[in-house]
Amino acid sequence: MTTTSSSVAGVTYARPDADYFDKRGLHRSAGFWGLWGIGVAAVISGDFSGWNGGIAAAGWGGLLVATGLVVVMYFTMLFSIGEMSAAMPHTGGAYSFGRAAMGPWGGFVTGLAESVEYVMTTAVVVYFSAGYADSITQDLFGISLPVWAWWLIIYGAFFALNAWGAEASFKFAVVVSVISLAVIVVFAAVALASSRLDLGSLFDIEPTTALGASTFLPFGIGGVFFALPFAMWMFLGIEELPLAAEEAHTPTRDIPRAGFWGMVTLLVTGVLVLFLNPAVTGAAALAGSGEPLLDGFRAIFPNSAIASVLSAFALVGLLASTQGIMFAYGRNIYSLSRAGYYPKAFSLTGARKTPWVALAVGAVIGFASLVLVQYLVASAGSIVLNIAVWGAVIAYLLQMTSYVILRVKHPRATRPYLSPTGIPGAIVAGLLALAIFVGVMLNPTYRPAIIAIAAVFALALGAFALWGRKQLVLSPEEEYALAGGLSSDAAEAEPEPAQATVS
Repeated sequence: MTTTSSSVAGVTYARPDADYFDKRGLHRSAGFWGLWGIGVAAVISGDFSGWNGGIAAAGWGGLLVATGLVVVMYFTMLFSIGEMSAAMPHTGGAYSFGRAAMGPWGGFVTGLAESVEYVMTTAVVVYFSAGYADSITQDLFGISLPVWAWWLIIYGAFFALNAWGAEASFKFAVVVSVISLAVIVVFAAVALASSRLDLGSLFDIEPTTALGASTFLPFGIGGVFFALPFAMWMFLGIEELPLAAEEAHTPTRDIPRAGFWGMVTLLVTGVLVLFLNPAVTGAAALAGSGEPLLDGFRAIFPNSAIASVLSAFALVGLLASTQGIMFAYGRNIYSLSRAGYYPKAFSLTGARKTPWVALAVGAVIGFASLVLVQYLVASAGSIVLNIAVWGAVIAYLLQMTSYVILRVKHPRATRPYLSPTGIPGAIVAGLLALAIFVGVMLNPTYRPAIIAIAAVFALALGAFALWGRKQLVLSPEEEYALAGGLSSDAAEAEPEPAQATVS
């Protein structure tokens, strides 16, 4: 490489030769359905577990309100992200948006937050998958394994799948997404036909003495804020699609469309589960469950192996998200490594053109985090979930900030897709992300998660200041930002394009 100095925030770049990128190549293999599948697969586990913690925090009514707020946040955010991804179709995703708007430091912090989000989200899904798998094997075969053994099995299997090839990953994602959706449809059908269905049981938690407490909000208005992270769990990850930009055939068109229709799909399934699952079990009984959909099947088919068989298919939903979110952290780590923010070896792709080193690094970190939290602190599920959520809302807030900056600084830049909600929508999404950030911070139960993520950011920023800022590479994201990127079209003084559609 030949090293060149840059005055941008005091960082130093190296211009790599062609061999550097040859060893870090990706392969275009995804159309609209592949992107829709990877997006839905990444999230669908949120309908199978995790979301019900919001009932414990706010009661069913509080969780319903929190879900409404989160839906608004995700739609407005996806519109904004769709616009940025169409204008900047790089694998870096959130990191590339932050880099273009806020310089290398802003790009690094945004990318780091997304690394935390996706690595820890994968860990949470593995955690819940292990619980489901062990319950099913006990019910059907009388076999139980230590939880760490399940974690190893699941991480190993999905590392192998994601490392095998991007085309296989996208095809698998479509298949397991369809199966997972079918499981939820079957659950909805049997729940609606069941004598156990009782919408009155949604409100079976006794009101407390909290401010504004009622049958609908048993823990008061404040409980809504504490339920927001759990409501996010039904949608967290759908924003990962820009990370597939360099593997999509037509990213400027298909990423915004796949994000929108993926979100519509998840909204429908989320509503079905939110209303019907606690309606057959009772909200109070479901609040602390580690496997709510399995409990729903058990309530509908008591003392029957049918519940376990159906839940074996439900496990597919959790495993779908393991694959989808692992895809996301692999590309996120890959892009930051390719640019030099993380060690460059992490972005090697090999003969199959998949970032296998990044996939392995994320798996090791996720597995180690589960083991440390589970055996040294407490049950890993809720703590790691809130680490993932806090990383996510930091990434969301920074991406919405980037959107506003780029819209203001480069109003006439070419944007193949325009957000229908524009700057106001990005501000709404950013404020809701900030509310979740504060809600997590104020809840003493989540304090271990806050301490953990603060330590990660402090160490990472220190390492970047001392070492990383001198190791950067002129990757596509960095070249784009340094060359002017969005501002390159401003001189042409073109009128803004008509609003693109997502249909």
